[in-house]
Amino acid sequence: MSKYLSEHNFPEDLKTMDFDQLELLSYELRDFLIESVSKTGGHLASNLGIVELTIALHRSFDTPKDKIIWDVGHQSYVHKILTGRMDSFDSLRKFGGISGFPKSCESEYDVFDTGHSSTSISLGLGLAAARDLSGDEYSVVSVIGDGAMTGGLAYEALNNAGSMNTNLIVVLNDNGMSISQNTGGLSRSLGRITSTENYVHMKTKVKKGLKKVPVVGESVISGIHNAMEDIKYAVIDGILFEELGFKYIGPVDGHNIRELCETLNRAKKLSGPVLVHAVTQKGKGYSKAEKRPNIFHGIGAFDIETGKPIGKSSGRSYSAVFGDKLIDMAEKDERVIGLSAAMTDGVGLECFCKKYPKRFFDVGIAEGHCVTFSAGLAKAGQRPYVAVYSSFLQRAYDQILEDVCLQNLPVTFCIDRAGVVGADGETHHGLFDMVYLRSMPGMTVLAPKDGPELEAMMELSLHIDGPCAIRYPRGTAADLQLSPVNQVGKAQRLKEGINADIWAAGNMVKPALEAAALLEEEGIYAGVVNIASISPFDTEALRESSEIVPLIVTTEDGIVTGGVGESIRALTADSVTKVINLGWPDRFIEHGSQEQLYQKYGLDKDAIADVIRQNTR
Repeated sequence: MSKYLSEHNFPEDLKTMDFDQLELLSYELRDFLIESVSKTGGHLASNLGIVELTIALHRSFDTPKDKIIWDVGHQSYVHKILTGRMDSFDSLRKFGGISGFPKSCESEYDVFDTGHSSTSISLGLGLAAARDLSGDEYSVVSVIGDGAMTGGLAYEALNNAGSMNTNLIVVLNDNGMSISQNTGGLSRSLGRITSTENYVHMKTKVKKGLKKVPVVGESVISGIHNAMEDIKYAVIDGILFEELGFKYIGPVDGHNIRELCETLNRAKKLSGPVLVHAVTQKGKGYSKAEKRPNIFHGIGAFDIETGKPIGKSSGRSYSAVFGDKLIDMAEKDERVIGLSAAMTDGVGLECFCKKYPKRFFDVGIAEGHCVTFSAGLAKAGQRPYVAVYSSFLQRAYDQILEDVCLQNLPVTFCIDRAGVVGADGETHHGLFDMVYLRSMPGMTVLAPKDGPELEAMMELSLHIDGPCAIRYPRGTAADLQLSPVNQVGKAQRLKEGINADIWAAGNMVKPALEAAALLEEEGIYAGVVNIASISPFDTEALRESSEIVPLIVTTEDGIVTGGVGESIRALTADSVTKVINLGWPDRFIEHGSQEQLYQKYGLDKDAIADVIRQNTR
């Protein structure tokens, strides 16, 4: 641990340190971040890019009285270090340790628990309105960026804030996304001006003239070009935000602490909503993260010198299995389209987008738009495959129901990170998709037991004339060396039972088989049924199971309330067979490794075996 960091009392000391000391602090913070995250894993690149901005925020505002809200939340590591949690950083994202996201139960400096994108302006506006109603006096600062401005919720909030005219400061941490590219008419207007024949002819003539000037000609051209880019950047973005009712300041250098502090202090004196536009570099200070910010956005433990992961599994992930299979399907069927909401690499589509760039769409952090966009594709005869994390798909519930299911369109949702995901915790666990998707009319919901079955289910989906969802977990794809299910609506008996049957969904099939093997050594014979098709459900196979065994134990990597297990219990209500449902309780599950969480909540092989053992004596 840095002695320089440990000998100060932050954030109070930031207000008395001179700018040379603050600059030294920025170097120490980056070294600490790199060293710490290399051991724990986490979101590195975004935090390296926001070091100076975080220092300036805590220096310029009186936190925790003044409220700082971090959008997405994964860019809050420096904030956590400067608010008393540096000594706990070796526990970052570990079971029982500090979260990788803001957590109000951790610190009074964490205003709101955030983990999903584009929410900070709405939250900040709500806080500011409540402050005004109660007559309190404090500043509210919403820090947004790292792609979050591609989310529609941010623009809804900007529009509302401009009309309310309350005091709110929005800090845009622009670390590489092109705001101008997303401003529609304004951007096109500039494009029309700069692409006219007269404009191009004049620019070419000026360049030729300047090149004839000895020594300084080329440098003058470069300087003019850079100045023009800065002017366009400020004018276009400034017009956009000012038209929405904001006072726009920027762009400012997001790595110049003095300039940032001066700008923030100026923003505090202005009335009404203010937007401060800070340009930063994602991954700054660590060359490997600067060159590959997407790789170091979220990364496991790694070797600092080489940047290579430590202890990474050599097996193929479910995401990779999905991505490779989609390429195979696209080679055979030109209707196959891949879609992502700003998670191309994360969901395994990086190779697909290179091979089929015209048949791939990354729509930005806009899950609702992604779903309705895919509905349009399907309506016109295409076969769209929407690859998305389970917890992010929640943001598009209405679009799935109204724009896909109501129209009975053949959109396939490939739901990555279903079940518990581990270190990212409550905001990223995918525990609710089975419950809400199986309730939607016409929706086919499938859960593969392993990688080969995921491939088989993707093939099946191509022949389903309606919406389909295939959910699979984070991590290495299992291969149970068992035949895959090849029919929708059918369960698969994997093992015959006498004393009990275990009905398992998706990745819970493996621990179910392991539990059955443990029990067999004790003379207890438990069968195993792979549910496979969550909806439609195989009621005939369930009827047969309830006639054979006195006990059915269901296990699923989703919340129990409203899950497939409860449906099985309801369907067997008239039977003498006892049904016990295993799954995640009706609460938000903390962060920790998947193995630790399965063990704590009774979903590993030993817990499943123990439930059967206790109920067959």
